[in-house]
Amino acid sequence: MSAMEKLCLGIELGSTRIKAVAVDGQHTPVSSGDYIWASSYENGIWTYSLDEVWKGLKTALSGVEGRENICAMGVSAMMHGYLAFDKDWNLLTPFRTWQNTVTGQAAAELTALFGFNIPQRWSIAHLYQAILNEEPHVPQIAHITTLAGYVHYMLTGINAVGVGETSGMFPINSEALDYDREMMEKFNELVKSRDLPWTLANILPSVLPAGADAGALTERGAALLDNLLTPGISFAPAEGDAGTGMTATNAVAPRTGNVSAGTSIFSMVVLEKPLSRVYEEIDLVTTPTGAPVAMVHCNNCTNDTNAWAGVLRETAELFGAAPDTSALYTKLYEKSLEGDTDCGGVMVCNYLAGEGVTHMDEGRPLVVRRPDSKFTLANFFRAQLYSTMATLKIGMDILAAEGVAIDSLTGHGGLFKTPLVGQTYMAAACNAPVACMETAGEGGPYGMALLAAYRVWKSGGETLEDYLNRRVFAGVSGSTVQPDEETVNGFNAYMERYRALLDVERKAVEVL
Repeated sequence: MSAMEKLCLGIELGSTRIKAVAVDGQHTPVSSGDYIWASSYENGIWTYSLDEVWKGLKTALSGVEGRENICAMGVSAMMHGYLAFDKDWNLLTPFRTWQNTVTGQAAAELTALFGFNIPQRWSIAHLYQAILNEEPHVPQIAHITTLAGYVHYMLTGINAVGVGETSGMFPINSEALDYDREMMEKFNELVKSRDLPWTLANILPSVLPAGADAGALTERGAALLDNLLTPGISFAPAEGDAGTGMTATNAVAPRTGNVSAGTSIFSMVVLEKPLSRVYEEIDLVTTPTGAPVAMVHCNNCTNDTNAWAGVLRETAELFGAAPDTSALYTKLYEKSLEGDTDCGGVMVCNYLAGEGVTHMDEGRPLVVRRPDSKFTLANFFRAQLYSTMATLKIGMDILAAEGVAIDSLTGHGGLFKTPLVGQTYMAAACNAPVACMETAGEGGPYGMALLAAYRVWKSGGETLEDYLNRRVFAGVSGSTVQPDEETVNGFNAYMERYRALLDVERKAVEVL
């Protein structure tokens, strides 16, 4: 088998799909498979079953053709969260996903202790909250990891995670490419009186940068996948969907960034210098190579829009129409372009879940309008799409005030599937050019496949930035939308009302 016949595989366990994508020697996606799943709300916790992880992986892999030619692979998954295991890797408490907003006290105390923002969804916040709650599983902990880290360990026997993913578990020192040891000692001192039988260094996974050897598929790992893959396949370090999204959009160099917009929405901007102070709205994470990144993460994006699209589909069906799903979304997105740039006084808050950026633990989706609003389908759906990125804009405005330079943002995810519409609104929201590339259509699993390719096909000291620029994205076609002054001004006018609407949202959470 020649080098050009070999394939690299990326697997991603996202919020709504488990997907596997294979790329060839030209880094072109050639085959894929997927499995649809959803989180469940059990005893006040958003979670997924680990049994379904393996069912979903096998289903997704069974759709990939040419599996016998795979020479390298990697696992990615929804970022952060909390998986705690005993010494034999038995799960001690149900998986706590990024969706949970139950660690407010822990996150606040750790942010103050470290002088570094610790979001509620980070693994260390979940761990410390479990300690504060005196949960009985805490003394039994031997390992904590993320979903990507768990799957990687089960397939390879290597308890290590990529630096971008571990930067959402505990703060990273970008120069050392390891956990921040000073903060780690502060944490150990903080919980010293609890007489726990472990320290952080004992229970966290090892940290690996992109390109490092992260093991190989074992016979045990292959058996977990019903031998759909052959033992011996080389593994890239496991990453979260933030790191794979950056890779899939070639946004790993300073002054570049990307926006991933689907069930949740988040932006990643690679920094040239540190921010002047700590912001609760901004997470500081890293690229897959350890470079510092400012991240704005919002729990709510397209779910409410999807619900309204479903209602509008039902309306069409009353008249005997049966619109194709893709066509329905395209028509609604394109119709929104006819709306007023400020949505004509129509306002939407799309919070189905809590939202850390605006400090809400729960959500109540709202549509609000003044009596003198122009309540048209175009304005309503434009407000829906504005709402998907309005909370993100609050964080991006902070970066703009800090003087963070952004040469380009690359969009990927469902919000950008209809050409130009999502790009136009995002360019206005962030006041920066927004590009979409054809090759980014597969999103995170494609990015993970590229990291697997970099693991085995890089030359000598070739950096990930150079590998992506020269070998993957050179000559790749796509579209770029520049911010339009009229739309920027309209979005800013909408945001004035949106910030006031958040007070209504808080009251709705309180009384409904």
